[in-house]
Amino acid sequence: MILTVREDMARGGHGRYRLTETEHGHVWGVCAAADGFFGEPRRGTYELFDWVPEGAGPHGWVGSRVWLVPDDEALGPWLLEDAEVPGRPGTDHLVLTGLDDYEGPPEGHGGRVRVHDERRWLGSCREFARVLPSRWLPPPLVLRGLAPGARLGAALTKGTQRALDLEQAALEIQDDQGGPLVERLLWAWVTAWRPSCRGTDLIDLELDGYFFAPVPEHARPVWERWLAGPPDTPGAWADLDTRRRGAWLDIVRERARWRTDPDRPAGHAYELDGRHVTDEPGLYLALGEAVNGPGGYFGGCPAALADCLGGTFGHTPPATLLWRDAATAREHLSHALTPDGRPYDLFATALEVLTEGGVRVTLA
Repeated sequence: MILTVREDMARGGHGRYRLTETEHGHVWGVCAAADGFFGEPRRGTYELFDWVPEGAGPHGWVGSRVWLVPDDEALGPWLLEDAEVPGRPGTDHLVLTGLDDYEGPPEGHGGRVRVHDERRWLGSCREFARVLPSRWLPPPLVLRGLAPGARLGAALTKGTQRALDLEQAALEIQDDQGGPLVERLLWAWVTAWRPSCRGTDLIDLELDGYFFAPVPEHARPVWERWLAGPPDTPGAWADLDTRRRGAWLDIVRERARWRTDPDRPAGHAYELDGRHVTDEPGLYLALGEAVNGPGGYFGGCPAALADCLGGTFGHTPPATLLWRDAATAREHLSHALTPDGRPYDLFATALEVLTEGGVRVTLA
């Protein structure tokens, strides 16, 4: 027999993870621990033959966004996210892995491509082969010590295939202070459940989390920092490398949906600490904190920055911004590459977007 916890207990219970039904907001259950939340995503592999590096060439982690650009201008570039070179690069052969974008390379194309990481050209190859990964199934998501709501208890008691299909659900994650952090959508199918050793009337619920992408292991330290609670001082991200700064920015972006503070009035004077703006994530993390304080969000790309300048993201135009140590950003962001490899100045682009959005910027 499945023992159920009252719906009001599940709704008001203390737990980091809350599984809810998205259409009506019913709470399936609440728990404090989840297995399978972190893991390694499915990665694609490219073998680049007759590889000619430019400069030192790539090794180890290559970049958050790496573009492969065909010689044929009629074919557009395609993106490999979170790209890595596993092992030691060969003398004329390179293996590159990463998360393929939704398109991938043009169908049937395997000719010469140049490769860049949005900052510099990494090299070129005469031809490449895309190695399709084997069928990959994410590990099950197991909610440990779950206090099930009445609806979930009834579904488990019924036990039919239809009853165990929870359909689209949201896994809401709170920090240790009880504040909302992020939300993950999944198509939840109950594959197993058993009494939990974590307490009376609690269960361990195993879900086939279709569409659920685990958080990469490299981001775990960043998540653990945020799960303890939001930062209370600016620059908590400053000592992170670019890869983990990107993970920090992802959390900041997602968490912004629960922002409740009122916008500052027009004419406000902001101050940006530019000492650590050495990469693109650092630019937007510093801007976010300048406007909305520690852990604040204010855009993650030029288009998103323009949206934030329109209001409802903590700012009301017009305003002023004192950008301290702007030379750091100018040095590191002035030489960027578009997806097709054309040079552009990200620092100048950010200044232009801010100015067009009604912010008068003073560089110091």
